[in-house]
Amino acid sequence: MSLSLSVWLVVVFAVVGANLPFINDRWFAVWPRQTTKPLSIRLLELLVLYLLVGGCALMLEQAAGQIYPQKWEFYATTGTLFLTLAFPGFVFKYLQRR
Repeated sequence: MSLSLSVWLVVVFAVVGANLPFINDRWFAVWPRQTTKPLSIRLLELLVLYLLVGGCALMLEQAAGQIYPQKWEFYATTGTLFLTLAFPGFVFKYLQRR
């Protein structure tokens, strides 16, 4: 797999993963739920999906070559980027007039 394809794959996973908790009312988009999910559960799902996307990116980086060690600044930046990518889903769920 080329490096460019790996980067685009991670970006697509991040956009889908960031908006997934806000688009549906299922637990991790798999298990049905009778009531709507509270915001705290959605944020917990967002954290878990951030870790899953990061793990996927780590696997793709390992396949491309040696993994570069990261410090806390990297995780702070990618975490805020993930929250920024989740903004359209948040607006769709909580701020849009129905």
